[in-house]
Amino acid sequence: MSSTSAIIDKPSANRSIRSSDRYFFSGMALLLLGTVLLGFAKTYFLAGVFHAPPLPDWIIHVHGAAFTLWIVLLIVQIALVSAHRTDIHRRLGLAGFGLAVLMVILGVMAATDLLRRGEAALGVDAKTFYAGTLGDMFAFAVLVFFAYRYRRNSAAHKRLIVIATITLMQAAINRWPFAIIDRLPIATPLIAYSFLIPLFAYDFWSLRKINPATLWGGLFMVVVQELEFPIGRTMAWQNFASWALMHAKSLHGN
Repeated sequence: MSSTSAIIDKPSANRSIRSSDRYFFSGMALLLLGTVLLGFAKTYFLAGVFHAPPLPDWIIHVHGAAFTLWIVLLIVQIALVSAHRTDIHRRLGLAGFGLAVLMVILGVMAATDLLRRGEAALGVDAKTFYAGTLGDMFAFAVLVFFAYRYRRNSAAHKRLIVIATITLMQAAINRWPFAIIDRLPIATPLIAYSFLIPLFAYDFWSLRKINPATLWGGLFMVVVQELEFPIGRTMAWQNFASWALMHAKSLHGN
C-alpha cells in the first residue's frame, strides 16, 4: 500500500513543483525587468521625458537594445513554458543563444568605449572598471554556455539563465535613484548578490536541497565579480587596459 501511494504521490509532487516553478521564475524575470527599468528609465527608456543628454555613441544604443531584448526574451520564454509551448520555447532558445553571443560582443565593445571616454563607477578608475565590465561579460558567457549545454535538464537550465541575467544587473542597480547607491559603492554588488537569495530559498523550499546549478552558478558569479577589481588593479591589467585604450582611441580617431 505504501509503495502504491509513493507511485501516486510522485507525479503529483512533480506537478506541484512545475506549477510553483512557473510562478517563481516568472516573478524573478519581472524582478530583473523592474531592476533594469528603474536603473535605466531616466537615461535610456524615458530619456526624452527626463531631458537626459543623448547617448555618446551608437554602440551604446545597440548595446542597450540587445540587453533589453534579452530580458524581454527571458519573460517570453518563461511564458511559453507556462503555456506548454515548449516547441516554440526550444526554437526561440537557439535565437536566444545567438543573442547571448551578440551581447558579449556588444558588451566588450561598449566597455571599451567607456574606457576610451574615461568613464567609471563604484569608486574605481576607468582602467580598473574595465576589468569589471569585461569580467561580467566573461561570467555571463560561461553561465549561458552551461545553460545551453544543460538545456535538456530543465531545472539546471532555467537556474543558470537566471543567474547569467543577474550578472548583468550591477549596471542597472548602480543607476538606481537612491542616495545609498552613491554613498556606498559596495551597496551595488551586495544588492545584485541578494538576488541569489530567492533562488536558494526556493530550492530549499521546493526541493529540500540546493540545486547544483544554483550553488555552483551563484558561487561562480560571486567569485568572478569579487575578483574583477583586484585583478583590475594589477600592473598586468593596467598595461592591458592601456593597450586597449590606445587602440580604441586610434580606431575612433581621437
